[in-house]
Amino acid sequence: MKILSTPDNLQILFEDNHLIVINKRVGDISQGDQTGDLPLSEVVKLYIKKKYNKPGAVFLGVVHRLDRPTSGLIVFAKTSKALTRLNESFKKRETQKTYWAIVKNIPEKPSATLEHYLVRNPKNNTSKAHIKEVPESKKASLTYTLIQKLDRYGVLEIDLHTGRHHQIRAQLALIGSSIKGDLKYGFDRSNPDGGIHLHARKLRFEHPVTKEIISIIAPTPPDVLWNLVK
Repeated sequence: MKILSTPDNLQILFEDNHLIVINKRVGDISQGDQTGDLPLSEVVKLYIKKKYNKPGAVFLGVVHRLDRPTSGLIVFAKTSKALTRLNESFKKRETQKTYWAIVKNIPEKPSATLEHYLVRNPKNNTSKAHIKEVPESKKASLTYTLIQKLDRYGVLEIDLHTGRHHQIRAQLALIGSSIKGDLKYGFDRSNPDGGIHLHARKLRFEHPVTKEIISIIAPTPPDVLWNLVK
């Protein structure tokens, strides 16, 4: 999977002295992992260092993550004060996250709230959704709405109520609506870029310092299917 973001081509959706919001490309990793690939957090640090001619190390806090094959909104804190407050806000679920997903098998109900119990498997980096509570499971909840039908696919808008590992991917797979390209969760073939059609579309949160309500929408990636979504 090719890493696309560089300090010179970052898709910056919002920036001030306290935080920066990036539209993550498919293939970028949020922060360092076992692959050793340059993470988006380091790319953003390089951008800040270059733009503001900062000497020494640049502070950047990772507030939340997006899976490598997904795209969309991701927030980084530029100060420790902003990081502490944003972490608390995300932990308390005071932020509103909305995702778009393209699925082949459209759910029977055009809109529904899904409640499942997820068990994470760190060995293969997956989560399995269960209808009933099982040992070591965590409750996962989301609401989806069918917002558009394409020729062979449906577009779902998803509001998260909890923030579990691979939650959207696992819950949609359980109801038979795996996300396009998501081989890990039951889709029949991969996408050419190695990504999946899951996009962090909207984010609404209180600014950690100014207390202003920030609402941001991330454009979808340049892609044949995403280009059809209105």
